[in-house]
Amino acid sequence: MVTRRSFLSGLALGAAGAATGAQAQTQRMPIFDVDLRGSIDAAAHGVRSGAGDRKSKAFAKLLKDAAAKNMPVFLPPGDYVISNLTLPDNTRLTGVPGATRIVYGGDGHLFAADGAARIELANLVIDGANRWLDDSVQGLLNFSAVADVTIENCEIQGSAKSAIYMERSGGRIERSRISGAAEHAIYAIDSQTLSVTGNHVFDCGNGGILIHRWQTGRDGSIVSGNRIARISATRGGTGQYGNGINIFRADDVMITNNHVSGCAFSAIRANAGSNVQISGNTCLDSGETAIYSEFGFTGAIVNGNLIDGAANGILIVNFNEGGRLATVTGNVVRNLKLDGPYLHDGAGFGFGIAVEADTVLSGNTVENAPKWGLVLGWGPYMRGLVVNGNLVRNSPVGCAVTVVEGAGSALISGNIFEETQTAAIAGFRWNERTTDDLATAGSAYPHLTIERNRTG
Repeated sequence: MVTRRSFLSGLALGAAGAATGAQAQTQRMPIFDVDLRGSIDAAAHGVRSGAGDRKSKAFAKLLKDAAAKNMPVFLPPGDYVISNLTLPDNTRLTGVPGATRIVYGGDGHLFAADGAARIELANLVIDGANRWLDDSVQGLLNFSAVADVTIENCEIQGSAKSAIYMERSGGRIERSRISGAAEHAIYAIDSQTLSVTGNHVFDCGNGGILIHRWQTGRDGSIVSGNRIARISATRGGTGQYGNGINIFRADDVMITNNHVSGCAFSAIRANAGSNVQISGNTCLDSGETAIYSEFGFTGAIVNGNLIDGAANGILIVNFNEGGRLATVTGNVVRNLKLDGPYLHDGAGFGFGIAVEADTVLSGNTVENAPKWGLVLGWGPYMRGLVVNGNLVRNSPVGCAVTVVEGAGSALISGNIFEETQTAAIAGFRWNERTTDDLATAGSAYPHLTIERNRTG
């Protein structure tokens, strides 16, 4: 006899089964399963693992034939020792993640492509074995004028130069592990619609992800959701090397939601890049300034970043070189230090946030800055600053503002300064303090409006 309870239980079980079936149908299959459909098995065409570098010519022929047929090539698990391959247009090469290893045999280069429309590499371990690369390439994977490069779910390691070098190219680099490059993990110059997302970059000699241009101009790259760690500066310098993410002359770049730690210099450094957005990043243990927007930029948004451990927190500077127009909002900056990776002949190290021209500085929290919490202007270079609603704790001077002749206007209002040992707000001529605490004594300088700040 069917009771009401058993009938309802049956309906529930049926619904659960239907949901499970629907979930199974809609769940994305692993990429290597999808890529096997209609692919060419390399082993069936004489390209087998463990055969040594003598198989490079056979491999090149296989890639050329497959590209002409618009078909992907599948490499079964194993080690493939290869050298001096020029990838043809329409190359699609895939393997088994973590098990298909392409090992550079030396004596030239590994993979290079020039003038192709599409190149796709997926599910491969690519090992440079720290072997010498000749002057024809700048990276273990070297792309020039390739419209659409896709590198997905790969492990790229041990390059004697950069791991990936791209010039006048676009595409996607995603969900890959890139490590052990003597120079940079990714070095992209004059990119076109490039996205670098969801990668793990670590243990590289001179840089993590570099987005550069030969001349200042629109770039539009997106660098998002990457984990970057332990970037050195083996070439030394004062910031040219040793950065997790580095923008140079590239406009309209978005740098969002990255986790960057242990960089010799900056976690994120934008040099002469206009309309840059630096948002939602976690920056830990930077050797110099954690986030930099410097020199000839116009337009920067720096918001919602967390900085813990650096010589300086955030610098939006070089008005003397044309650097101007920014908003710096909602950032947390803490635990800074007085020493940096070189001897600084200017403001030095140990301050939280510095801004100079046409900038809104609002809603930020700075704690444990051993020199100054906020820095407004430098010498005569200050103009149009709105400094409102910030919290500074535990710093000798909460806010250092320039009072040098020729400095432009600044509004400092509604901020809280706590545990500022010598002054909440003080006027400076470069590094020399020249005023009492302006938060309590008021300002005799017509270019400064100081009001409604709280100290304690």
